[in-house]
Amino acid sequence: MRWSRMFVPTLRQDPADADAPSHRLLLRAGYVRQLHAGHYSLLPLAVRVRAKVIGIVREELERIGAQEMLLPALHAAEPWRRSGRWDSVGPEMFRLTDRRGNELALGMTHEEIFTTLGLELTSYRQLPQHWFQFQTKFRDEPRPKGGLMRVREFTMKDAYSFDIYQAGLDASFEAYRTAYLRIFERLGIPAIPVEASNGAMGGTGSTEFVRPADVGEDAVAHCPSCGYAANVEKATSRLAPVADEDGPDAPEPFDTPGVRTIEDLAAGYGAPADRQIKTLVHVLDGKLTLVLLRGDHALHEQKLADATGANDVRAAEPDEIRDALGALPGSLGAVGVTSLPVLADEALRGRRNMFTGANRDGVHLRGVDVARDIPSATWADLREVAAGEPCPACGTPLEVFTALEVGHIFKLGDRYTRALDLAVLAADGGRVHPLMGCYGIGIERAMAAIVEAHHDERGIVWPEAVAPFAVAVVPAQTDDPEVGETAERLYRDLRAAGVDAVIDDRPERAGVKFRDIELTGIPHRLTVGRRSLAEGVVEHTVRATSETAKLPVAEAVPHLSALLGAAKTS
Repeated sequence: MRWSRMFVPTLRQDPADADAPSHRLLLRAGYVRQLHAGHYSLLPLAVRVRAKVIGIVREELERIGAQEMLLPALHAAEPWRRSGRWDSVGPEMFRLTDRRGNELALGMTHEEIFTTLGLELTSYRQLPQHWFQFQTKFRDEPRPKGGLMRVREFTMKDAYSFDIYQAGLDASFEAYRTAYLRIFERLGIPAIPVEASNGAMGGTGSTEFVRPADVGEDAVAHCPSCGYAANVEKATSRLAPVADEDGPDAPEPFDTPGVRTIEDLAAGYGAPADRQIKTLVHVLDGKLTLVLLRGDHALHEQKLADATGANDVRAAEPDEIRDALGALPGSLGAVGVTSLPVLADEALRGRRNMFTGANRDGVHLRGVDVARDIPSATWADLREVAAGEPCPACGTPLEVFTALEVGHIFKLGDRYTRALDLAVLAADGGRVHPLMGCYGIGIERAMAAIVEAHHDERGIVWPEAVAPFAVAVVPAQTDDPEVGETAERLYRDLRAAGVDAVIDDRPERAGVKFRDIELTGIPHRLTVGRRSLAEGVVEHTVRATSETAKLPVAEAVPHLSALLGAAKTS
């Protein structure tokens, strides 16, 4: 490939609206251009990187026996209705109607559609099955940001396993987990597997693969001692045991004029936050619900959704709260409430002599025994873990850091096979709904994650496995016949040796070429110049280290070919 014939519109200045390093550098280096919010055009260099990322993912999935397919991106509503997700999925699904009035959707994921293919499976003898694809997904994200990290149109590698029994699903899940670790290692992404919520996918368990990143949208709790790691939507921690003093035989009301917060009650009335019952009111699938936590703890809404199975979760409006409880936030409590469901965090279990609102503005209760005074409470893990709390496994203080999700694998169970009536003959002659797993990697997000992990002040530093080219040959003086002829010969010989090379044959100064090659992140540069040729050598520069070595002209191609393992020309 000749640089003079490529479309690589590099920029000399950072784009003003790009904050994440990957967003800024992919724009500057001429890899992407935004069409409109959440939609990016991939330019020639990006297409080359994308193809290499896909190639690595494909190799590792075929290694565990997965078969590649390609399913439609436009879906009929019917299979989504059968799974219940046509109504439960919110505005993030792009919906449309065809000329015949049929309701359709642009695929945001493919569980239902792969399950319809599974209807042709008839016997346990055909299982397990492992199917995957690389297909465009569409999600109407409310706030696309970070360049390729959160967009509304992207390529997803989604894979699905079908197994007859739980042991088979567990084995499939572990096979994909191991494959993902190999994939991310080859891509140069330092990914950490963490426990995560299944969310709207349903099922029995999931693992996210994340890398620490300031631009990430996930928060991860991690133990530096034993390695425990979980997304905060799933993370737990040990809490120090609490010995409550005996309280009165019944809750006692007392006036608290002007008290609106946990801090107000603690400061003015001798009620430490860890002895308060925080009462929140949420609307879960249209139904008001009281949510109770310890005063110094925060609710994680995904835990609330997981605990209740609710698809639509939101905080109640003040008018809704007053109509239901007769008071506004700041004076709310669950004592004596029988008209609404009550969900309590496990940290409140067994607590006595607590403080809470009395459902009268400016009035609170002291001496609340949770078991005695709120007997209708249902228990669940609802609180968000905080940094410094003891690890649930070993007790070491947890770290909490922001992270970027680069992959996610789910155990779906029979949610979709049961909903779409996929059943096969079991060994005992009965009919069984196969158990599914789902395994996703966003390809363009993976590209962004690689850049986040591999860049410096001069630009991108692609790992060799995914770089658009492995070597750039640079004639320093394009008007010098010997320089030009030598550079052309080296370029041809590199290509013939199986090295993915490009020659920068533009009539530009050497410094301009060097800056573009560094900005675009090509791992190796071979510079041919008058002075070096006079010595019978060329200069080899490694992008990652900036180290430059002189190589005899005749040894340059064998040296680079051996160094790169004679990677197949793409």
